[in-house]
Amino acid sequence: MTERVALIGLGLMGQAMTRRLIASGLRVVGFDVRREAVEVAMAAGATAAASPATALSEADVALICVTDTAAVEAVCLAPDGLVHAPHPGKVVVDLSTTDMAATRHIGAALAMAGLGFLDAPVSGGPPAAEAGQLAIMVGGDAAHLATAAPILSALGKATLMGGLGAGQATKLINQTLVLSTYCVIAEAVRLAQAYGVDAKQIPGALATGHAGSNLLPVLVPRMVDEDFAPRGFARQVLKDLEMLSAAAKTKHLAMPMASQALTLYRLLVAGGGGERDGSAIVTVYPRATMPQT
Repeated sequence: MTERVALIGLGLMGQAMTRRLIASGLRVVGFDVRREAVEVAMAAGATAAASPATALSEADVALICVTDTAAVEAVCLAPDGLVHAPHPGKVVVDLSTTDMAATRHIGAALAMAGLGFLDAPVSGGPPAAEAGQLAIMVGGDAAHLATAAPILSALGKATLMGGLGAGQATKLINQTLVLSTYCVIAEAVRLAQAYGVDAKQIPGALATGHAGSNLLPVLVPRMVDEDFAPRGFARQVLKDLEMLSAAAKTKHLAMPMASQALTLYRLLVAGGGGERDGSAIVTVYPRATMPQT
């Protein structure tokens, strides 16, 4: 491939995506409000743009990978944003996890400028992004996905889930399953440690049974080794759980397990753990004291 893609947002995920896209033969035009992030991307082979609008002017597809809804709105709607430099027929893909109502509002604004818009949040974290193994949950028009598909295929598997906003709704389903499981795995690790079990053996021992999962071999070693260097920040986990809680409230849904996960991540972040990896949730659970024999 020789296509050029604009990538707006060069944090942990954005840097991993940059490396993957370049390795796949794509030319990346990057933008981030932090100059140091741009310099890292340039060292990997990307070129720099002065603004989101400038980045889009040099590509047919723009990918957005930023931390929250306000950042997506700024990228798209600010004076130097995508909506103010229309390029009819081009497609904007939001890979962030953002508010569904804002997604529809942004999509309508971009459509007025002749731009297609897909909400396409991802799951898998930076390692999956760099390996091209992300799960990409897409909402929007099938024709817009067809335009973006050659680029998204370099990052992982894209599945059209419905109209605009359906991608974000599916990401909330993903987070319901994943983030509640983070907490359950933390409990299991503490149980293993309390009874003298070699917790690092858990993923392999349980792999062929019903408890086997993609998360066990990823999270258990981090929790046991207390390796909380951020692959994804706990504060972002909390942001997603807060968003999930608000969405559930809107539909009057009872989600007690996800609500408990929200409480636990609030404790973690309030205690100063926001910049640690999400697996640091295990630190909220005290270790049992081994009895003297």
